Amino acid sequence: MTVTTAMPWPARIVFGVVLLGLGALLGSWVYDHGRSLAGMPARPSPVELDSAVRQLAELRIERDRLATSANAAESQLNIERAAQKELTTQIKLLEAENIRIKEDLAFFESLLPVDPRGTGVAIRGISAELSAPTQLQYRLLVMQGGKRATNFEGSLRLSVAVMQNGRTLSLNFPEGKSSEINNFKLGFRHYQRLEGTLTLPAGVTPRSFQATVLEKGQVRAQQTLNL
Repeated sequence: MTVTTAMPWPARIVFGVVLLGLGALLGSWVYDHGRSLAGMPARPSPVELDSAVRQLAELRIERDRLATSANAAESQLNIERAAQKELTTQIKLLEAENIRIKEDLAFFESLLPVDPRGTGVAIRGISAELSAPTQLQYRLLVMQGGKRATNFEGSLRLSVAVMQNGRTLSLNFPEGKSSEINNFKLGFRHYQRLEGTLTLPAGVTPRSFQATVLEKGQVRAQQTLNL
């Protein structure tokens, strides 16, 4: 029979703390010894740790600054791209407008009378072209020379010669009871510009376009354009 003496609780606590301390010291020594065996520097000092923390903070600040600059640069680039796109669109619109103005200028220059002292009515600058299979766009100018004291009052008649199934047909505009007769009336002192679109039957091929100026039922000018 063995008799054991129980260790008092305070002694047990002290003994436990001593063991924990020794374990911590042993662990620290093993850690440092392992770093030295691996060729790594010993544990940094508090000063070195503070320096490393400061450098890390500075790097983070620099990173944030560079990120902000990059975002600002990207935003500026997007703005410049949008401005460039808008400028390109405006340039295209201006180029189209310039082409239209040049065409109008050439058109009106071609309409100038050869002899401004002449009298009578003339058709100038006549043009016609298909904008769709059944849509014929036309443009012309009716002028009168000399110093006529009164306005010219008359009407315009358009005729389109077409081929259909091997036959030649003539389409007249406006038709006898057309609601667009007013669009073909003429009333001017020096000139009147007319343009519009004629609707042709499906399946026809236009061959020629003729414009006739009438005054009180009498032909005053006539011009034919081959298509």
